[in-house]
Amino acid sequence: MTLNENADIDTSQVTDARGGGGGGRSFGGGGIPIPIPTSGGGIIGTLLVIGLALAGAFLGPQMLGGGGDAGGPGVSETCSTANPDRLEHSECRNALYINSIQAYWREAMPQTFGQAYQQTDTVFFSQAVNTACGSADSGVGPFYCPADNQVYIDLSFYDELASRFGADGQFAQPYVLAHEYGHHLQNLLGTSEQVQRESQRDPGNANALSVKLELQADCLAGVWAKHATETEDAKGQPIFKSVTQQDIDQALEAAAAIGDDKIMERSGAPVDESKFTHGTAKQRSDWFNTGYRTGDGRQCDTFTKGV
Repeated sequence: MTLNENADIDTSQVTDARGGGGGGRSFGGGGIPIPIPTSGGGIIGTLLVIGLALAGAFLGPQMLGGGGDAGGPGVSETCSTANPDRLEHSECRNALYINSIQAYWREAMPQTFGQAYQQTDTVFFSQAVNTACGSADSGVGPFYCPADNQVYIDLSFYDELASRFGADGQFAQPYVLAHEYGHHLQNLLGTSEQVQRESQRDPGNANALSVKLELQADCLAGVWAKHATETEDAKGQPIFKSVTQQDIDQALEAAAAIGDDKIMERSGAPVDESKFTHGTAKQRSDWFNTGYRTGDGRQCDTFTKGV
């Protein structure tokens, strides 16, 4: 993967809330984490929460309790074209990934789904953040909040991704962001709301529906990856110079590393399919690959196709 050093970074698509404070984790009833006992009978905490959230947590309003947002300067100055070293900074690279993801869906969503794309921000935070879905800390990992239509990430999470899950390839980072923006598309299209209604109507099927929602977001991430080199900044400059097969392999590796079965195995607990909420390693990598291979969001219908 090679980013274009001449591409303009549109920092208006990110909000820098690092150092802005915020509440700690405040999960409401239901919640994302599924407690899995360790071999010693304890509970996996941080590893499980990080794994599930990285896997693409879609945090609905019922899952977190109350809060606002915080902002602060930083990204615009660091990522200015006046800074020759800007692409050495994680926040600048991530802002450019976000620019590419949203540039693609602005064009592709009307063509693919017949609906206009609505741009949204990603919030960079450190340690904790307050959102319209409630408060969360860094242990939750990256997530999308449908109540305010924003993606949230503590950039230090990528260190966890590499050290805990072995997904240290650079392209794992845009994969994570593209997955979260896949949830934004689902929110715009009404898919997430439909899943929530069906889950309330049939609680016994809630986990299976969650798996389909997450695998669809993986597939949509793969669709973007197929077209990443076609995306341009506001001045028509390409954002990516290249995306190689090695990059795609890194995304596939990241997707597989955070499959429900791998997380359970890593915790030392038996693999229990009834507790899957995001899909197996094979399902996650297969659906990302489906998106990448076809380059067509219409092929990401996990709800009518077998997963």
